[in-house]
Amino acid sequence: MSRRGERNEETDKASVSSNVADDSQRMTTIYAVYLIAALDITWMFLQFSVTPYLAKKLGFDTLWFGYLQTTVGVIQLLGGPMFGRFADLFGARTALSLACASTVVFFLLLATADTPAMLFIHKIPTVFMHVLPASQMVVTDLTKPEKRADALSKLGLCFGIGMIVGSTLGGQLSKLYGEKFTACFGTAGSAFSLLLVLKFIPKNTKAETTRGNTTDDNRRKSVFNLSEITRLMKFPTVMQTFIIKIVAGLPSGIFQVMFSIIALEFFKLQPEQNGYLMAYFGIVQMVIQGGVIGRLTARYSDNSLLLLSIGVSSFVGLAQAYIQNVWQFCFNILPMMFSLSVFNAITDSMLTKSVPSSDTGTMLGLCASVQSLLRTVGPTIGGFLSSTWLHSSWSIILPADLMELLELATGVKESFQLLT
Repeated sequence: MSRRGERNEETDKASVSSNVADDSQRMTTIYAVYLIAALDITWMFLQFSVTPYLAKKLGFDTLWFGYLQTTVGVIQLLGGPMFGRFADLFGARTALSLACASTVVFFLLLATADTPAMLFIHKIPTVFMHVLPASQMVVTDLTKPEKRADALSKLGLCFGIGMIVGSTLGGQLSKLYGEKFTACFGTAGSAFSLLLVLKFIPKNTKAETTRGNTTDDNRRKSVFNLSEITRLMKFPTVMQTFIIKIVAGLPSGIFQVMFSIIALEFFKLQPEQNGYLMAYFGIVQMVIQGGVIGRLTARYSDNSLLLLSIGVSSFVGLAQAYIQNVWQFCFNILPMMFSLSVFNAITDSMLTKSVPSSDTGTMLGLCASVQSLLRTVGPTIGGFLSSTWLHSSWSIILPADLMELLELATGVKESFQLLT
């Protein structure tokens, strides 16, 4: 009896030790993902300090710059769901490696872009540049559902850090050494991100699942299986949440993609001044994502926070119509960043909770495609509006459809309550 008791005690200790090791490995992976995401956002905002000014040197007006941004939206709209499906099938390391390698090629092409055609061609690798959705997939796989919104919001904290560093660094490098050197710096940085992925990210982060039907398994094993992608829209609350994500996100999406032109044409900011303004955005987002959203999600339901973010966004749009200078704009940024941060974190969390864990990558790819859809239609609309009514166009975030959005959100709330 004593030997059996000793054996059981040793087994229990081994089990506890294994769980601690698993938890430690899981947290190491999550922290590595946060670092990779922060670096990727840094390189993204680095190129924001290059592209608008390079486009202006090459003769682009606001309308053609809108076409350039629309090109990116179309490419990523097509690539987002496929990339998510790819991540589900081949694992986190492969997906993140592909995304980081594509970023390296992107910056190499940007460094050689000396004609309008090359400026369009350098956008082609963005079809695979989905580091943030892949990072969201890893965090989603390694966290419990009740802690998911908070964990995803920490990626927003990484976004803020990357925004600060990337904008400031990009503005200074462009001012001191020019656009080509800044693009080469982005190439080296993206290569470093790729090395981090290969070192710290496991091949697969999903729990092991068994499939009962080999034929069905083979049918699923295709990145281009559209039926496997679209079937996720049939889960309860998914379609309603997607409609909210698109309709509520369109005005702010137009503003975000056209902000570089707004800063250049309306506020008359120089590259380094634009970098400082973007750094301010990052600081605000860091405070909100790191210190506010976690407390809100612990106290209030996803549905209540969704309604709050839509309401705040509507009032932000009204305030923008009266902005006359950059200082007023900086004050209005506070509620704007709050509404955007809460809205994105909550909708992504709700959508991943609505589907099986084996499909979270595809779902997050679809979420990324929503942003790409906004970037597809947003720049063209924004470019047309800004070329006609520059100031009026960027106050487009108005509450005209607020009641419709509230009704949709209420429907999601009722359906989500039935599920939970």
